[in-house]
Parts: sequence; structure tokens; C-alpha cells
Amino acid sequence: MDRIDDIRLFLRVLDFGSISAAARSLDLSVAVASQRLQRLERGLGVRLLHRTTRRLHATPEGAALAEQGRPLVEDLEVLTDGLRQAGREVAGTLRVTASASFGRQYLSPLLPEFLALHPRIRLSMDLGDQLVDLVSSGFDLAVRIGTLDDSTLVARRLAANRRLLCASPGYLRERGTPRTPQDLADHDCLLLVGRHGRQDIWRLGDGNGGEVTVRVRGRVESNFGELLRDAAVAGLGIALHSVWHVCEDLRAGRLVQVLPEHPLTDTGIHAVMPQRRLVPPRVRAFVDFLAERFSDPPWERCLRERRG
Repeated sequence: MDRIDDIRLFLRVLDFGSISAAARSLDLSVAVASQRLQRLERGLGVRLLHRTTRRLHATPEGAALAEQGRPLVEDLEVLTDGLRQAGREVAGTLRVTASASFGRQYLSPLLPEFLALHPRIRLSMDLGDQLVDLVSSGFDLAVRIGTLDDSTLVARRLAANRRLLCASPGYLRERGTPRTPQDLADHDCLLLVGRHGRQDIWRLGDGNGGEVTVRVRGRVESNFGELLRDAAVAGLGIALHSVWHVCEDLRAGRLVQVLPEHPLTDTGIHAVMPQRRLVPPRVRAFVDFLAERFSDPPWERCLRERRG
């Protein structure tokens, strides 16, 4: 930016007709202004100014710089002023990525309220189950569920991701209700296939503060949680699900919890951002909004309503 600032000074000199007046307008000393003009001339390899008895004038090279450089400097000033304003205002395009199921169930209903609060924001929402690189894909923010693997990102926890085992009442009547984690080995279990492969090792609490590990199997596996939820409701087996994913089915009695005395370890639901020194206000506003709305998660309220 030194070269741009020096050209800006040169244009002021032409406008005011003297180095001292230009220096005062930019809150510089005459000595510093003179040194910067000399630096500009040395860098370009041409003389830009010549002095008459009363006023400084541009040389032909200086006139060419003024003619072609002034629009560029003015455009840059407009751009930087706009960026400074954007850094203070909640405005601009907010690009968010989230899992398809969670985004559809819990983010989508909140968007009208958020956009009403911030009318100068434009929203681009990408819902999918592929883990995308935020920086290379140009996203401001991701809402991610589970264990975070990428340490180059900045994360803010929005809510706990409580998980449980569940099955339909019909399945449990036909196959029996497991009494211990080891009983799961004799049941049809519905398996998620994620980016780490088939998730056929389930880790449950042993009831004494420890953990017990069980390898499970079943007839149905999928990379899409919605399919596994539907399969569980249809009586095809026992599923491991986040509470947010199945709370309506639990409330309606389409699913019931299995082995509640052997809880699974909670993970988290996080807002994840690229590391940057200055987080845009639009991103901070959305993260704060989600943190407030999820401080009492709607999926937990759903289950409390059922118990009530």
C-alpha cells in the first residue's frame, strides 16, 4: 500500500499546488511528504514534478500518472471504504454449510427470524453430508455434529449432541428387549457408514463410570441417517441416533429408548469457522443467534413435553 499512498500524495500535490498544503491535508510533515515523493520518483524511474516560480506542475510523465492513476486510487478508496463499512455492519453474503438432516429440521425454521433481524444479509445455505473444506469452498461457517477432527478451524459449541439407542415397540416385542450391552450382538442393528467407515463398534457406559464395547451387525446399513431412522421406525432393528434426529419419533412412541441405563458418550454440535483475525459481523451475528436459540435445544424440549 506504500506505492498507492505515495500516488495519493502526489495527486494531492497537484490539486493543492504545493507540497506543504498537500502534507497538511494528509497530516504529514513537509519533510516526510518530500521524502515520499522522492521515493515514488525513484521507484518509477521518472521525474513527476517540476517547480515554477509559484507552483509545482506535473511533468509529462507526472501528467500521465495523474490521468491514469487518479481513477484507480479513487476506485480503491471506494472499495476500502466499503470494506470498512462491511466490517462494522451486519451485511453481505453469509455462506453456511450444514448436514442435510439437521439443517432441514433445525436451521431452516430459524432462517426467517434471522433474516428479519438482519435485512442486509444475503444467505447461501448448502445442506449435505459431505465434509467440505471451508476455506477452499469459500464458506464462512459450518454447523458440524460429532467429534471435530480439523484443528485448523475455530469452533464454538452450540449444544450437546446427546445420543441413544432406539428401536420400534414392534421390533422389541418380536425380538425381545436387550438387558445388557452384550445382548446387542444377538440383535439386528442399523449401521451408519460414514467417512470413517462402517460404524459397527458401539461404546456404551457400563453403569459404573466405565465403558463397554460391543461389535454389532445387521441387515441394513447406510450413509444417510434418515434412512436408518425410517428403518428403525419400520421395525428393522436397533439404531444409534442423536436425540435431535429422533426426538419426534420418541415423543410419538414410534421409537423407544433401548438400554437407557447404559448411556453413550455425548459429543457436540458446533459452529465451525476458518481461523481468521477478524470475524465478519455477519458470521458473529449468526453464531450468536444459533447459540441463543440452542441454549435450550428444541429436541430436548420435545422430550420434556412427552414426559410432562
